[in-house]
Amino acid sequence: MTDLKKTPLYPLYKAFGAKTIDFGGWDMPVQFSGIKDEHEAVRENAGIFDVSHMGEVIVKGKDSLDFLQKMMTNDFSKLKVGGALYTALCYENGGVVDDLLVYKLGEEEYFLVVNAANTEKDFDWLKKHIVGDVSVENVSDQYALIAIQGPKAQSILQKLSKDTDLNDISFFKFKQDVDLDGVGALVSRTGYTGEDGFEIYCHADDAEKLWSTLLEIGKDEGIVPCGLGARDTLRFEAGLPLYGQELSPEITPLEAGLGFAVKLNKEADFIGKEALKKQKEQGVERKLVGVEMIDRGIPRTGYRVFSGDNEIGYVTSGTQSPTLKKNIGLVLISSNYTEEGNEVEIEVRKKRLKAKVIQTPFYKRPKK
Repeated sequence: MTDLKKTPLYPLYKAFGAKTIDFGGWDMPVQFSGIKDEHEAVRENAGIFDVSHMGEVIVKGKDSLDFLQKMMTNDFSKLKVGGALYTALCYENGGVVDDLLVYKLGEEEYFLVVNAANTEKDFDWLKKHIVGDVSVENVSDQYALIAIQGPKAQSILQKLSKDTDLNDISFFKFKQDVDLDGVGALVSRTGYTGEDGFEIYCHADDAEKLWSTLLEIGKDEGIVPCGLGARDTLRFEAGLPLYGQELSPEITPLEAGLGFAVKLNKEADFIGKEALKKQKEQGVERKLVGVEMIDRGIPRTGYRVFSGDNEIGYVTSGTQSPTLKKNIGLVLISSNYTEEGNEVEIEVRKKRLKAKVIQTPFYKRPKK
């Protein structure tokens, strides 16, 4: 374990009972009190996550907008300062280099948040394609990232944010230089759990203080520290993709159902545009859909999916849903079999078990 990278919050893990694992080269907490308990805390109250392993890259310069338009699938031409967009970096064949968030800090400056295991790859990919007046800087070491998620996330964080009304930060918006009890931070509201909540980007040196303070002031409202296990079950129920499972160099954003982040009508010829355009015109041959088990068994990542004698795809993610108490999965299968209600079979430990195609997301948070 000695070679694994550690986040600025690593020294606190033991005190909170964290069980850690190797996650993309990082020694990260998979759970604190237990995945199910942490999952339920986020659905009902609030949970706090250390996601400081995520990578941060600054892109700036007078040609930065043109550069992003060339590199990414979404359209940044109408993005205003204080706004964020979800997007993908693609290869020429439409496969995905990474999925990421882009925050517009200024007219010529953008803040990219990339997946931890892909940070170096993404940084090299961006640098390799620089044209014009653009600089690309990997600033990951300077930042810690804490996510607070759940129905009570706002009321807890508001206790620390005296000068900023968190109601002013709407979905996929952010504010810079927010004072959180003496700690300066960029605070956004994007979420990766299906619940309301905030992401707090602060200086690495301030992370321990902020983490401890949030747990202390949120104690009465049921906040708990959460690991990557609950983060995975929460994002899965909400139908949100995980790179390496629902997206990869072999899986395009269109196959993964992320067409909303692929703007084929924007003027810029982004990398992968031709391949994705062709795929859309011809129709995707396989699609990501949800399934619910009819027979008893849990669909796990990599399990094969069949219809009769035909192997039609595989499971990208699956679990017993803590919220729905059902065995469900996301499967990437031939488009011919993706109609809702269609029965398929999933090979679980060499036995074929029945499942049916259902709507996603599996979970939507109740409207207030």
